[in-house]
Amino acid sequence: MVTAIVGINWGDEGKGRMVDLLSADYDIVSRYQGGNNAGHTVVNEKGKFILNLLPSGILRDTTVNVMGNGMVIDIEHLVGELARLEEKGVHITPANLRISDKAIICMPYHKQMDILEEDRLGDAKFGSTRRGIAPVYADKYMKKGIRMGDLLMDPAALEKKVAGIVEWKNLTVHDGYHADAIRTEDMLAWLKTYGDPLKQYICDTTYYLSDAIAHDKSIMFEAQLGALRDIDFGIYPYTSSSSTIAAYAPIGAGIPFQKLDKVIGVIKAYSSCVGEGPFTAEFFGEEADALRGAGAEFGAATGRPRRVGGFDVVASRYGVMVQGATELALTKLDVLSGMDKIPVCVAYEVDGEVTREFPTGERLLKAKPVYEYLPGFSGDISKCKKLEELPQAAIDYIRYIEREMSCPIAYVSVGAERSEYIAL
Repeated sequence: MVTAIVGINWGDEGKGRMVDLLSADYDIVSRYQGGNNAGHTVVNEKGKFILNLLPSGILRDTTVNVMGNGMVIDIEHLVGELARLEEKGVHITPANLRISDKAIICMPYHKQMDILEEDRLGDAKFGSTRRGIAPVYADKYMKKGIRMGDLLMDPAALEKKVAGIVEWKNLTVHDGYHADAIRTEDMLAWLKTYGDPLKQYICDTTYYLSDAIAHDKSIMFEAQLGALRDIDFGIYPYTSSSSTIAAYAPIGAGIPFQKLDKVIGVIKAYSSCVGEGPFTAEFFGEEADALRGAGAEFGAATGRPRRVGGFDVVASRYGVMVQGATELALTKLDVLSGMDKIPVCVAYEVDGEVTREFPTGERLLKAKPVYEYLPGFSGDISKCKKLEELPQAAIDYIRYIEREMSCPIAYVSVGAERSEYIAL
């Protein structure tokens, strides 16, 4: 079985929680894109964990975790993330973590460039996490990247490669932004300090995963962010710099020849969004504060308050389509408990016309939400284990979303703990 777990909306849908839950049924979990610019929050019997780079299956002793070639890896952050897991009793070895030799390293100058450019843009900024993601992906496609496998190079060869890239990079950092010049010796020292502890995990994930498939191992691909942050199909330019789409998963993991058997789309019972860009269903003022507080909507990677709004049928239907979702996991239904009525954005108004199709470009920037309200429900639903144990209005809400998405809902999250969910 080869499955992708992906986000349907802007990210922060609860993918990490679903990967942690379902990884018990899989031999391998692989991240296939992105860097440490977003986080997956997982709560289980071991505690609360925020994972920025590591696959969420890392919290299971029986699961092998792969960081694929489609990722960009800040090795300093990764070393810190591994150390925090060890402090909580989660022991990582080469037996349960493999890092692609083809994954690109996010260097300190990538983060520096990210900050310099966001500051230069001022009010026109994209809302970057300032963690170097766009600059490092740009360098990848400029063929100026340093890959994880380069850490295994002869030191003299690595020094020559880094020196050439630093000379080129200073044309922008020093001569363009007029910031302090990057020094080759500093970059080499950084690569040694944080690269040496990771050498034991580096391998060719194409051969590893291919062999796993040949031996009938089950693989789960874990996405970071959601469909609307995809570099091609998202709300460009307010997107990530990688492909968050399920179809890219086998490529970014290292096995482009592999087909997906299942795509589980994770979708939140309301809408949330971190960063700049169009967010049609957005709430403001007290209404936003109440929903944000109830859902603890603050970025796992940045701590930034998330923008929130009602469930967006238009954006979600589009996300289900481009992800090719075969089933859905609905998260944070419990956050809506206590509402007299549940707001749902059922359409957009653009230039005086009502549309149920997700617009792009300038039309999306002009879109206004068309809201309807469904009956609310109350009470603690976190201990419900069967659909029929939920209030009728909650069941009706689930079925409403299912019909509107034209995709079956297989899981419903009713609380933050690993066990607080319902399988339909």
